[in-house]
Amino acid sequence: MIRITELRLPINHAPEELEGAILKCLNIPAKDLIQFSIFKRSHDARKNTALSLIYTIDLSAKNEEQLLKTHGHNQHIRLAPDTSYHFLAQAPEHLSLRPVVIGFGPCGIFAALLLAQMGFKPIVLERGKQVRERTQDTWGLWRKSKLNPESNVQFGEGGAGTFSDGKLWSQIKDPKFYGRKVIHEFIKAGAPEEIAYVAKPHIGTFRLVGVVEKMREEIIQLGGEIRFQQKVSGFDVQDGQIKGIHLESGEKIEADQVILALGHSSRDTFQALHDAGVYIEAKPFSVGFRIEHPQSMIDKARLGPHAGNPIIGAADYKLVHHAKNGRAVYSFCMCPGGTVVAATSEENRVVTNGMSQYSRNERNANAGIVVNVDPEDYGGGPDNPLAGIDFQRKLESHAFELGGRNYEAPGQLVGDFIKGTPSTAFGTVIPSYKPGVHLTDLATALPDYAIEAMREALPAFEKQIPGFSMHDAVLTGVETRTSSPLRITRGNDYQSLNVKGLYPAGEGAGYAGGILSAGVDGIKVAEALALNILHKAK
Repeated sequence: MIRITELRLPINHAPEELEGAILKCLNIPAKDLIQFSIFKRSHDARKNTALSLIYTIDLSAKNEEQLLKTHGHNQHIRLAPDTSYHFLAQAPEHLSLRPVVIGFGPCGIFAALLLAQMGFKPIVLERGKQVRERTQDTWGLWRKSKLNPESNVQFGEGGAGTFSDGKLWSQIKDPKFYGRKVIHEFIKAGAPEEIAYVAKPHIGTFRLVGVVEKMREEIIQLGGEIRFQQKVSGFDVQDGQIKGIHLESGEKIEADQVILALGHSSRDTFQALHDAGVYIEAKPFSVGFRIEHPQSMIDKARLGPHAGNPIIGAADYKLVHHAKNGRAVYSFCMCPGGTVVAATSEENRVVTNGMSQYSRNERNANAGIVVNVDPEDYGGGPDNPLAGIDFQRKLESHAFELGGRNYEAPGQLVGDFIKGTPSTAFGTVIPSYKPGVHLTDLATALPDYAIEAMREALPAFEKQIPGFSMHDAVLTGVETRTSSPLRITRGNDYQSLNVKGLYPAGEGAGYAGGILSAGVDGIKVAEALALNILHKAK
């Protein structure tokens, strides 16, 4: 296979023009081109340039070896890497104990799927409900201010990623192309085929629901078992080896190979792990607010005359500012044409997050504007690795008070926030958060250093995106669950540093951030677990 990169065509080109451009690039006749596929498609939408599509093409042709020699001087024509997935193991005929996966978010789904595909017939324990029941419970909070602590944005089939933009890109290093395995499994389960090649693929919440259900069906068909509403309450650790799992129902499951795919909000399970002596350490994370602007304003600022082009879609952004007090302020989980959602999993607390549907056609753009927090800020250390959870809870409880104690979120206009003046009325931007936004003064919603850094950053962002600090853009608080506040540290064998057979994985363990990276991590730990079982069986 040959790969061509940086192949540019006008954005409105006819389909047949792509093949013509390939033939011209290689200087070969049509009869020598056997087949081709789009590996990646991005666009150049800079304001002062002609709008164009940029392709990476993988192809088969006659005399490929000679073609590569002929074009050896061209850095954009190279041998295509093998991006297909190759299974590393196959389960033995008899297993004394089946592997257990705790959590059925993106990491747990792919860990369980890979184990099932290799014949290991995993048992999956998910504290929440199946995805459609969970969706109804989540709407209960959004529409009726009624929270189910075990079935919400954080807990249930599909994990927190189900109620998100469904972003499927990441900046992780992926030399083995595990990300392609993740993408292809999503497509097989019903996701749009374009996610295999567009530069910033996304699925959207409603489509993710069906995709997750089909992946669950495959795991079950391959012999896996998925148990919903099964909350883990304790861990049986003996002589540095996991021996079993205790459920809140009173049942104990014997297990010597367990993947922890908990997600970043399984606070009670983190406590149970700590009580069992599993090594955990505090780590940095970030806190802040959600910001909302008109999506049309973001499109115009980012794309200029190309705003509104359906091939490009709604514009996104990525911003960072290093404040004078040493804090980094940056945009997080930007959701074009989306909504701000209620994402708490605990009673009498308020947490925000962002979500988009596949169409990304809602009126507002939203993103987290967050500030870095270190263990030194919240008292985290070897003697108190769970201190970050207490820090998050304090902010979330205060946000509940500021919002009126009814799950409405506290909010403030950007102009008023910068000036330090409480807001009393909305302007042109109507916030999307449900149950609702209660206007107030957000100055006490975060630590002073975070407020100071954000007041400096918002006008600075204006220089990159005109209108970003517009007076009536809306800030909604608080965003506290950007990532896990701790790390369940593992070694090179992917097992806990001090408990063999325990595989910390994904966002909750501090090893991923987002759907794609969590899925990739699930594949890695599943491979490690499978190889460990085979090694023991020898």
